[in-house]
Amino acid sequence: MKTLIQCDFDGTITEKDASFFLLDSFAQGDWRRLLQEYKEHKISVGEFNTKAFTMVKADKTTLLKALKDKIKVRAGFNELVNYCLRKGFRLVIVSNGLDFYINAILKDMGLENVEWHAAKTACHPEGMKVQYIGPDGKRLEDGFKEAYIESFLKLGYRVIYAGNGDSDIAPARYAHYVFATGDLLTYCRGKNLDYKPFKSFIDVVRDLKQLL
Repeated sequence: MKTLIQCDFDGTITEKDASFFLLDSFAQGDWRRLLQEYKEHKISVGEFNTKAFTMVKADKTTLLKALKDKIKVRAGFNELVNYCLRKGFRLVIVSNGLDFYINAILKDMGLENVEWHAAKTACHPEGMKVQYIGPDGKRLEDGFKEAYIESFLKLGYRVIYAGNGDSDIAPARYAHYVFATGDLLTYCRGKNLDYKPFKSFIDVVRDLKQLL
């Protein structure tokens, strides 16, 4: 069976959430009230990002400059990329984060050829516009990560999922195997999911060698 690794970005590939850093630094409004609504499952992660980033009125150059040297990539990600290339595995980043900083961070690492899907953004003086486009090319209000993992499964992939957050719980349920840290790890420990905890991608590569 062909293998695909679907990997979250913020808090998984990166040690900290880049979108939260930008909101803390630039949002002109109470974005954490929206975050609380999301955590209480009153709004979706897509609705949260769409509403929260309308409070950000800075341009992308300013935002990227602020991110520079503030967001660290979790150790071993290059090793995971190289391992997937050697084994012929498809590695895909699917993130509720924003396209421009994911692209910039990967480019800085020399990994611009890694496949990724994230929120499409446009900066305006009245606030950033954020939208999610699913694998079928249609706009999504919710279930972005789930839509992608379902599309990969329909293509016949064995999907291995790596994530850290609340928004990774739903897509992880579809996966054949899960690598978990953070809130996703807490969830997996309480449910009957086949998972491995990880702190770095060195852990992930090591366990993949044993698993596959």
